[in-house]
Amino acid sequence: MLSVVDDYTYIPGFWQAAEDAPPEHGVPTSFYAAVQLRCTAHVVDDPEEKAELLRRQMAHFQPEGGSAQVTAGDPPYGRMLSGIRALRLEVTEVRAKFKYAGKKSREVQERIAQRLADRGGPRDAAARSHQLRRLAMNDC
Repeated sequence: MLSVVDDYTYIPGFWQAAEDAPPEHGVPTSFYAAVQLRCTAHVVDDPEEKAELLRRQMAHFQPEGGSAQVTAGDPPYGRMLSGIRALRLEVTEVRAKFKYAGKKSREVQERIAQRLADRGGPRDAAARSHQLRRLAMNDC
């Protein structure tokens, strides 16, 4: 089982009180995206397979290049491949939950989105983006 949680942020209760309720009646919560993958893990030991995985990761995270080619057995990365443990995951089941006030009124969701923008905490922008995207989907 591989579990990943991201874009977690705390939402104070008074941010999400109903329009006709006092702010102090709002219940604090958290926004987050969570995914669980049930997988069969396959260990990758072959140096060339590990080199290919490393090349793919570097292309993703450093698309501008600027690093030596990753080749099994050749410097600078070849000697390091033996120290890399790689797993190839065969996904057999996916469970996901995205909690972004979807059951709250549009007014409350828009208020929370604005307060996330105003607060500007470490994961607030990402959580706000998810919330606004989900609001837009409801408009369709």
